Amino acid sequence: MRDSVAVQQSDAAKSTAEDIIRAFSQSVANGDRSDQPYAHWVLRGCLPEDTHQDVLNLPFPAPSLEGVSGKRELHNKTRKYFDAENKEAFPVVAAVAEAFQDKRITDLIAKTFETNLDGTYLRIEYAQDTDGFWLEPHSDLGVKSFTLLLYLSDDESHENLGTDIYDGDKKHVGRSPFAPNAAMIFVPADDTFHGFERRPIKGVRKSLIINYVTDEWRAREQLAFPEAPINA
Repeated sequence: MRDSVAVQQSDAAKSTAEDIIRAFSQSVANGDRSDQPYAHWVLRGCLPEDTHQDVLNLPFPAPSLEGVSGKRELHNKTRKYFDAENKEAFPVVAAVAEAFQDKRITDLIAKTFETNLDGTYLRIEYAQDTDGFWLEPHSDLGVKSFTLLLYLSDDESHENLGTDIYDGDKKHVGRSPFAPNAAMIFVPADDTFHGFERRPIKGVRKSLIINYVTDEWRAREQLAFPEAPINA
């Protein structure tokens, strides 16, 4: 099954890890910061456009919610990652993973967003949300040292499908802009509540959830480089 879908991809990623590093670095330089209700950033043009399109078009089937939502871990068996298997099958997966593992990017993230990535591991989830999906407010505090929510969908009906933002009392106060190849970034803390209020989703809401997680992360098979911690 894996071989049959792999041949649908080109023999090589159109943009290299170097191209992705340059594009992401530029998006960070041009990013917008807000401190309400907690420090978070909005970036645009995070990936080269051909990389964005290749990631958007990865042939992963959207999982069924089976009438249950509220937490992503409810559907662990069907979640997809930029893991060892998918890096081997899809050149664009390997290129994105290599870029976010690169010391130039990890140093940039650590300096710009004031977080310590030393000893953490790269985890990239390919999220596909369908109608009926919702996510309760949560902070990501714990084993995650950095969160980047990179939006992929280019459906115009998805413009209102950004991440919902809450204050320390879990009161809804705003929503990040949802645009293709844009992202919301924050460093998990005890007040970084975010989620997704249930609302209609036409088609599939696609995004990358990029985290650097501590050594306490148990599901090692989800990691892009499980034997290679970040050396900050």
